[in-house]
Formats: sequence, structure tokens, C-alpha cells
Amino acid sequence: MPTLEPTRPVRHRGTSPAHCVVLELAAHTGLTIDGPNPWDPQVHDDRFYRRVVRGGSLGLGESYVDGWWDAERLDETFCRLLRPDARAAVRRAIRSPRVLLPAIAAALAGRARPSKAFEVGERHYDLGNDLFEAMLDRRMVYTCAYWGGADTLDAAQEAKLDLVCRKIGLRPGDRVLDVGCGWGSFLAFAAERYGAHGVGVTVSEEQVALARERLAGLPVEVRLQDYRDIDPSESFDHVVSLGMFEHVGVESYRTFMRVVARHLKDDGLFLLHTIGGNHSVRSTDPWIGKYIFPNSMLPSIRQIGRATEGLFVVEDWHNLGAHYDRTLMAWHENVERAWPSLQDRYDERFRRMWTYYLLQCAGLFRARGAQLWQVVLSKNGVPGGFASVR
Repeated sequence: MPTLEPTRPVRHRGTSPAHCVVLELAAHTGLTIDGPNPWDPQVHDDRFYRRVVRGGSLGLGESYVDGWWDAERLDETFCRLLRPDARAAVRRAIRSPRVLLPAIAAALAGRARPSKAFEVGERHYDLGNDLFEAMLDRRMVYTCAYWGGADTLDAAQEAKLDLVCRKIGLRPGDRVLDVGCGWGSFLAFAAERYGAHGVGVTVSEEQVALARERLAGLPVEVRLQDYRDIDPSESFDHVVSLGMFEHVGVESYRTFMRVVARHLKDDGLFLLHTIGGNHSVRSTDPWIGKYIFPNSMLPSIRQIGRATEGLFVVEDWHNLGAHYDRTLMAWHENVERAWPSLQDRYDERFRRMWTYYLLQCAGLFRARGAQLWQVVLSKNGVPGGFASVR
């Protein structure tokens, strides 16, 4: 995980050109710098303005971790900042000459690096199982929960896992492949509740170690393995991928779908559970890419469609995006509650970074700037049609 150099607060009198630019852009989002609302950014260091103009979202995030600004309701700050209409207004505003060049520099900084399959495992998922055990539900599900009828995170995550099982029509004895299995939460649920067998692959050593411990005695196998390295001869009744496709990269979407098709039986179903973007992109937010999920990007409907064309029939497309806001807020509350037991290993700068990550994402989903899709696909079409499950 990259580190940021400690800095000391600096306050100056007067208004710089960068100050004017930030005030202008903030006005298009409904935010007031040093305003009275709990979502208004409170600036503690005047270097913030130049850093944001020069660095865009990377400068915004790094200056927060450095303590140069705060907001009482950071989730609401980002909800206003990341609304589709606010983004459009800011895009129009940056066409002015004094903002255009910094905006181009920020965009160039966001270009994706070549894919490295195991890097996200090493830099994110291997941070420490203690952090994720504190943050997540009892099954350690690190994807969007399903809150329909649920009032606790544990119940909402079990409802999501059950929803996946029902969508693929899981039956006792079925063999299922989980691509990007995390700590094995889906495999355990599928085995315990549905009598299924399974194989899960992940690129995180920490996840494999804990998953094998937690799933001991169940008819499942968890491997430290890239999905492209699964034995070509292995076949499965069903395939699921819950929150892993965001790490694949657009250049490999087609490869990913071909691998799934190769391992899926002709009459099986594949459920893809992924965060999705409203526009087709080829990179991620620069701050998220540098500090949270390296080499990640959000697929669009068009990109998923192109990747599946000729390989699958799309049977069902379900948008659960609004459920991710509540999930992320629950994760943030869990981390804050557990912080006294975590602070000996994770310092205050890490806490600010993790807070920024979780609440930025909560605001993004609340603003409907990103979605969460569950897509059910078959190789040859379900005879008579697929019965949608909600």
C-alpha cells in the first residue's frame, strides 16, 4: 500500500487562482467550501486548492488523508459531488481555459497500468484478516448485501447468498466454481444450505489461508490460483463470480468470459455479480487505483455485452446498486466500532484512508453514479425461458 508523506498545516491570506477554480467547481455540485452544512468541506490547509487543481481526484483524496480538509458527513459530500448531473456540470465547467489543463493532467494520471493478476491480492486483500473480520459480516462477504426484508448486515448478506443460489437453481450435489471466492463465504453457504460441492479461486494468500480454516470439513476446495490457470478439463454445473470482475480489466473481459464458458456445462448457469459504471471507461478513479484497488476498473453494459456476445445468452439483469450504499455504511460503522482493537496495527492515516474509501463509495452509490449488477447467463438459452428471481 503506498504511503503518504506527513505534512504540516499551512494557512495563507488572500485568494489564489487555484482557490477560485475550486470554488467555481464546487458551486456546480451544491457544495460550499467552509460552508455551514455537514457535507460542506472544511479546509484546514490552503495548499489544498492547488493540490486539487493539479491532481484532481488523486489530490482530493491525498489531501484528505493528510488532514488538509474534513467533512462531518463525507458520504453526503460525495453523494453531491458524484451525482451524474453534478459530474456533467463540472465537465462543462472544466472546458474553461484556466481549468482545462489541470483536468487533462488528472485524466492522464488515471490511465490504467498493465494488468498484474496478483497485485490486488497482495496490496488490498492481504492487508490483514483482522481488518476484514472486524468490518464484514460473520460470513465475511466482501460484496454488496441484499437488504430486501433484512435489517442487519448478517441477514442481508445471507439473503444475497441465497438469492444467488436461487438464481442459478442450485441443487444438492451440484458442483459450482466461484471465480474470486474471497474467504469462501458463498461456497460455505452453498454447501451448508444447498448441499453443493465447489471450487473457489482467489489471488490472495491471506484469503486462502483463512478460507481453508473456516471451510474445513465442507465439500469445497479453495485455491490460490488465477482463473486463467484452472485445468481446462474441469467442468462445473454452475459458475459464479461475486465482486471479482472489477479487477479483470477491459482488455481481458473477453478472455474471462471464454474461460467461464469453457468450464460451464452446456445446461449450466453463470451468475456475474459486479459493480458497473454508467459509461464505458478504460481506467479507474486515480485515488482508488493508487491506494485501494490497483489495476481495477468498472465495466459498462456495453463492455459486458461485447464480452459475452456469441458465448452466452443473457437471461436476467438485476440492478442492486441502491443496496450498496447501506452495505458500505454498515462496513464503515463496523470499522469505527472496532477501531480500538485495530489501532495498534493500523495507524490514524490508514483510518482516514479507509474512511475516505468507504464513504466515497457509499456516496457514489447513493448518487447512482455506479451500479451493482447481477447478470444471469446461459450458454444455449434456458428452454422455455428463465424465471427471474428477486
